[in-house]
Amino acid sequence: MSKTVFSLLALVALSACGGGGEDAGSASSLRFISIGTAPPGGAFFVVGGALGEVLNQHGPGWEVTAEATKGSQENIRRLESGELDIALSNAAITYFAVRGEGSWEKAYGIRSVMTLAPNVAMFVAPRDSGVASIADIRGKRAVVGPAGAGWESFVRPIVEAHGVTYDDFTPLNNTQAGAVDNLADGSVAAAFLGGAVPTASIVQASTSQDILLVPFDETARAELVTNYPFFYERTVPAGTYRGQDEDYHGLDVGSMHLVASVKADEELIYQITKTIYQNRESVTEIHPAGNFINPENVVRDTGVEFHSGAIRFYREIGIWPETDDES
Repeated sequence: MSKTVFSLLALVALSACGGGGEDAGSASSLRFISIGTAPPGGAFFVVGGALGEVLNQHGPGWEVTAEATKGSQENIRRLESGELDIALSNAAITYFAVRGEGSWEKAYGIRSVMTLAPNVAMFVAPRDSGVASIADIRGKRAVVGPAGAGWESFVRPIVEAHGVTYDDFTPLNNTQAGAVDNLADGSVAAAFLGGAVPTASIVQASTSQDILLVPFDETARAELVTNYPFFYERTVPAGTYRGQDEDYHGLDVGSMHLVASVKADEELIYQITKTIYQNRESVTEIHPAGNFINPENVVRDTGVEFHSGAIRFYREIGIWPETDDES
C-alpha cells in the first residue's frame, strides 16, 4: 500500500470517530471532552450520559466521555484541577464551593453553564416514629445522606432553620437505598431522601410501610428561600406517594446544574451550551430531566455565576435576563 493511500485511510478513520454529521470537525480538530457525573444508580449518572451522547452526536468534532464519579464534590475539585471539562453538580454544593464556605477549604473557580432538573428532598419518617415535624428529630437518629456527598450543604441549613443543630440529633450517613432499609428495620427515626419526583427511594419506603413526608414549618421554609438562592419552593402533588393524601409543600434543595471551570475556553462552553440546548429533545428521550432544558429554567439563578460562554449563547437567542447594570 502506498504512503498516500495509507494516509487517506487514516484520515477517514479519524473523521469517523468525530461524529456529528455535517457539523463534524476535521480529524485535526478532534477534541476529547470529559463530563463528570456521579455513581451509577442516580439521575446524575443517567443525565450525564445523555448529555455526553448528545454532544457526541451533534458536536463539532468532539469525542465525549461521561465519567462516573463520587458526585458534586469530586466533580468540583476535578474541574478546578483540569481533569474534567464540564460536570454535573448540586447547586447548593456549588454555592458553598465558590465561596469557600462550609466544608470547603478554599473558594473554587466554578461557573454555571445551565440549570437543570430540581432536586426535591425531605425528611421521611415512619408514622409511629414520633417524628411529626423536623424539630422532632432532636435526640433521635436520622440519615442525612451518603458519606462524602456534600448533602450537609442543604440539610444543615434546613434543620437549623427549624431550631435544630447537628449536635441535637445523631446524623448518620447512608445511601438512599440503605436509608430505606434503616427506616424499615427501625434503626433510624427519619431519613432525608429526594431527587427527581417521584423519587425511587421514597416510592420504595412508602410501599413497604406507612410513612410521613415530614412537613416544613411554613415560616422556616420561607426564610430558607429568602436566605439562600438555591432553595426554591416546590409542591409534590397529592397521590405522588402511597398514603400521601394532600399536596406536600416542599423545597427544591439545590437543582442539578451543569458547571465548568471559570478558566474553561469561552468558545468551547458556548458551543457546548448551544449543542445541548438545540438538541434538548434528545436528552428528554433518555431522561425526563431534559424537559427542564427550557428558556425559563436554564438561566435560573441558583447563586453561582454563569460562564461567559453560556451567557453569550443565551444572549444570542434572547433568553438571558439582562439587568439595568448590564450593557
